[in-house]
Amino acid sequence: MNNSEIVELAHRNLVDIYGCLPIAFERGQGAYLFDADGNRYLDFFCGLAVTSLGHGHPRVVHAIKEQAEKLTHVSNVFHTEPTARLAERLASRFGGGRVFFGNSGAEANEAAIKLARRWGHKDGGGRFEIIAALGSFHGRTLATLSATGQEKYHQGFQPLVPGFRLMPFDDVAALDRAVRDETVAVMVEPIQGEGGVVMPHPDYLNRLRDFCDRRKMLLILDEIQVGMGRTGKFFAFQHSGIKPDIVTLAKALGGGLPIGAMIAKSEIAAAFTPGSHGTTFGGNPVACAAALSVIDVIDREAVLENATKVGAHILERLRTIAKECPHVIEVRGLGMIIGVVLKGDPRPLVDVCLKEKLIVNGTAGNVLRLLPPLNLKREEADAGLAIIERALKTVEVSR
Repeated sequence: MNNSEIVELAHRNLVDIYGCLPIAFERGQGAYLFDADGNRYLDFFCGLAVTSLGHGHPRVVHAIKEQAEKLTHVSNVFHTEPTARLAERLASRFGGGRVFFGNSGAEANEAAIKLARRWGHKDGGGRFEIIAALGSFHGRTLATLSATGQEKYHQGFQPLVPGFRLMPFDDVAALDRAVRDETVAVMVEPIQGEGGVVMPHPDYLNRLRDFCDRRKMLLILDEIQVGMGRTGKFFAFQHSGIKPDIVTLAKALGGGLPIGAMIAKSEIAAAFTPGSHGTTFGGNPVACAAALSVIDVIDREAVLENATKVGAHILERLRTIAKECPHVIEVRGLGMIIGVVLKGDPRPLVDVCLKEKLIVNGTAGNVLRLLPPLNLKREEADAGLAIIERALKTVEVSR
């Protein structure tokens, strides 16, 4: 089927919730995607930070094929080696703890929310309320939606789940004033991705950790978008030198396959007991084998170092370009999560880049967001930057 045939077939049969662009991708290789008509696109979006090693990485492909030939699924009342090995690898990275596997970021965050409430019921004096941040995004289940601090995602789904309150991001003083007797946890993203690549002050997580310790509350960090090396470290919280009580991962964890993980300190995780939570497909052996290969690539191919170095180059170049573009307010980011803050709608820039075969993304109403592969080559970065520079200097941004 050609591009237009696939698009027409999809539009005729799928629920219309994504506002899909009229492009059907057929295959990918490294930092590039190829549509059904053979056109090649440089991918600075990575399926929303999912394919962080690019497309078709041979180690990941081999791991998926090898495991699929052995075993694709068993019930979670049994064990499989990939699941056990991945749990050990993630717990070790976290510095000890216990792991729960789901199938998405929303499921990982749902597990974190449920664990916090369960711990509050069992060991936290009956507390249940979770404070989240304005501008946040935690998922689309009713509970994670209720924790999401963007009203546009709430429309039509009220009443939301009770037990959540929203406070300003990067404002520990406001948080301190807001805590009530029933507050059990604070849930934030180290960097707000969907909220516009919003960077807090460098000491924000340290202050949050101290705050939660003083109040005997849990600190939950949602690293769905910024974890797995996106910022240049395996966990984004490692830049601050702190450790949360619970952290969540998904997106890049499975190298393109659906998997999410919640990792919690052992004494917190003990609040979950047999039958208190679960999921049919969580810990799927094929997805876990893929995730193990992703971690292997990160460790063996200097991926974190490359994300730091090439990401810094992209940031520096964009900041230089921005000086000649009056409609650019700011360029911000860390590693390979980068936002160009504009005075208006980023969609015209996204469209122009797409016409020049570069995939970027607009978010938060005025931010051009870049989420390139962590192993992006310098010359690939420069090719994409040249397109972005032309777009920024020629496209009118409407306010």
